[in-house]
Amino acid sequence: MPREPRAQVVLVEDHPMFREQLTHLINKQPDMTVCAEADNAPDGLAAIERHRPSLAIIDITLKGSSGLELLKDLRAQGIKIPVLMLSMHAESLYAERALRAGANGYITKEEASAKVMTAIRQVISGEIYLDPRFMKRVVSQILVNPGSNGGGSLERLTDRELAVFELIGEGRTTREISLRLRVSVATIETYRARIKEKLGLDNAGQLHARASSWVHERHAVAS
Repeated sequence: MPREPRAQVVLVEDHPMFREQLTHLINKQPDMTVCAEADNAPDGLAAIERHRPSLAIIDITLKGSSGLELLKDLRAQGIKIPVLMLSMHAESLYAERALRAGANGYITKEEASAKVMTAIRQVISGEIYLDPRFMKRVVSQILVNPGSNGGGSLERLTDRELAVFELIGEGRTTREISLRLRVSVATIETYRARIKEKLGLDNAGQLHARASSWVHERHAVAS
């Protein structure tokens, strides 16, 4: 009896070591294989368009871009393949934004080593994968406020601005954030200015205090 064809996976992840580990883990499975890899949004989009895989795994934070923007581009072009979002953020607000943008699942890198194959199989089979820690809050927020991006006044921030805001709250300097997100210091300064304007903050001290408080509150809820 002929063997079922292997599920094809495109992996869009900009950390080489993590990408290599995840590729190795997927390729060890008898029923799936990584057919293409990319470390940025344009190459990821091209690979997905070319291969039309069974699943795309996309990191939220990519070189000079956002995985959420890549996801939105896919959906805007009518590409409906299942997408599992991968993130360093153990945060329900990111999970909520990912699902609103059209993702079929959200998994943190912290839990990926233990649960990523479960998440992959669940998403490929047509189900939604979400960490149980986030499920109740995310589902209730989407049902209660279907037009919102969640997070109170933080809903005014773009996905990239939210990522910068969280890194500020973690105590990262502007240069550290620029290196993490692979954009210029000037670009991060622009994001900081926009965040202050949108949140009604007058200075850097208020921005750091607000971001730090938010990060601590979110980590307390997730733990």
